[in-house]
Amino acid sequence: MCGISGIVAKPNHTVEPDIIKKMNALIAHRGPDGEGFYQHEQTFLGHRRLAILDLSDQGKQPMHWKDQYVISFNGEVYNYLEIRDELKLAGYAFNSECDTEVILAAYAHWGEACVERFNGMWAFAIHDKVRNQVFCSRDRFGIKPFYYLDSESCFAFGSEIKQLLFLQKEVKVCKDVILEFLITGLEDCTDQTFFKDILKLPGGHNLSIDLHDGSIKIQPYYHINFESEHAGNLEDCVTEYRNSLEQAVRFRMRSDVKVGTCLSGGLDSSSIAAMASKMYEGDGNFTAIHAKSEEAETDESLFAKDVAEHCELDLHVIEPSYDDFVAHLKDVIYTQEEPFGSASVAMQYFVLKHARSINCIVMLDGQGGDETLLGYEKYYPAYLKNQGRLALIKNTLKSSKNSKLSLSKAIQFQLYFTNYKLRLKRLKRKNGFVKQTLLNAFKSEPLKAMAGAYKDIKSLQKQEILSTQLPHLLKYEDKNAMRHGVETRLPFIDYNTLETAINTNDNYKIHEGWTKYILRKVVDPILPKSIVWRKNKLGFNAPEGIWLKKHGQVMEEAVINSKLLDNLVDKKSLAFKNLPLRTQWKLYNIAVWEELYHISPEI
Repeated sequence: MCGISGIVAKPNHTVEPDIIKKMNALIAHRGPDGEGFYQHEQTFLGHRRLAILDLSDQGKQPMHWKDQYVISFNGEVYNYLEIRDELKLAGYAFNSECDTEVILAAYAHWGEACVERFNGMWAFAIHDKVRNQVFCSRDRFGIKPFYYLDSESCFAFGSEIKQLLFLQKEVKVCKDVILEFLITGLEDCTDQTFFKDILKLPGGHNLSIDLHDGSIKIQPYYHINFESEHAGNLEDCVTEYRNSLEQAVRFRMRSDVKVGTCLSGGLDSSSIAAMASKMYEGDGNFTAIHAKSEEAETDESLFAKDVAEHCELDLHVIEPSYDDFVAHLKDVIYTQEEPFGSASVAMQYFVLKHARSINCIVMLDGQGGDETLLGYEKYYPAYLKNQGRLALIKNTLKSSKNSKLSLSKAIQFQLYFTNYKLRLKRLKRKNGFVKQTLLNAFKSEPLKAMAGAYKDIKSLQKQEILSTQLPHLLKYEDKNAMRHGVETRLPFIDYNTLETAINTNDNYKIHEGWTKYILRKVVDPILPKSIVWRKNKLGFNAPEGIWLKKHGQVMEEAVINSKLLDNLVDKKSLAFKNLPLRTQWKLYNIAVWEELYHISPEI
């Protein structure tokens, strides 16, 4: 896990060598263990190293392969040992014990198709001297970031947006993205970012730069496989999913540095902690870190302690205060680079900050369990719709004892999520403080796509995984972790595990009201019943009711003074104190982001 930088001059243009050094310096936090550069004519690569596998100098980057290929790579290919053995049989020899060299050999052997064999997370660029191109790739679900700027004079890319901003004359906001966030709360749904002209390579895509003419080609290499629904009974499906998830965890335990886990106390993180603790071969007990909320209704620390005692974990409980929140707030917002909808992102920041302080450089986490196993109650209507109206009513009533979803709520969800015009109208009404001209013209393509997807559970899962839900969670995770030089690994979105979940009978994912039923059956023998059969879910929730209320005056002043918000919001009708806390936070977040990144107020 590291940070990458790159810049390629377009034909008849040049790039100053110092630019790549400046780009690399901006991500020093991502790679505290070393730095490297490469230049060939007008192609430049930079790298910051966080040493995880092969801590020797043999793992340094940019790494060369027989004077043909040079790579700058961020991430981990977990099945690198299996691929290396296959390549050895084909006659390849290796000088290091790291996965980076395996990527280069795989590219030499299979070309661009090599990425289809990788199980992991990655963003990399290979300067291919043979084909005179730069070949770039991002992992299937976009766990690792790849941002780029394609200008008239150059193509530049990096692990973070801040590496690209100084290449622009003026930093401007992308109007479509900021309005989508402000009105609907959605973010990270497309290849656009909050910054005008800064784009991201979608997960599951490759990008190549032709060095002859500077042309760019982007192509998908992965599509979620929905074609192999398992026909087995519940017992068979539980066994299959258990085997897949255990293999995903086992792959992610491969490390030459200490491995631990994030533990919220919810089902997903507890499942990972329980499995990983059984596989752990280090000194002492397996480490888990929990962030305790000072707000009673969002405090899950007792659940985390139950898991720690049951699984014999070395549990670290931190409890960030309001003062901690204020002291680190600007760093959290600067770290995230784009506005985000909840102060709970700060709780994750504190967990990963603590991980670095105890030298736990690799952390497992439970992202993806809900999206792949139907963990949110908002999925019920799409799941039940396939069974017909009478079945919807019957099954909702039958399920209510094991969920918080009443029949009336199920019907409300059905109407709200499947009717694009109704939902957009309601959202516009709730956000009436947005400038009327902007509000009138606003249309939401993600909402429209979501409304269609809610009519079919498989389509909905695909959309949630690829655009409306998982991407922004992965973004928060990567940026919070790498801010502190920590690598996070996510077993639930191992692509084999994800496809196993997607293609498991939906009646085994939601069963008599229980969400993620198949996972509950998998971990029932290894976790306390109080965890396995919990009905409520929180995650690392911040005590927003305390923090944001205390911070209210500061937030309001920042919003009033924001020149960017002058062009987005009718401040005369704003009535800031009467807004929901989450809406106050969104406006405040935009104002602080504007200040930190010197955003032009122009819309």
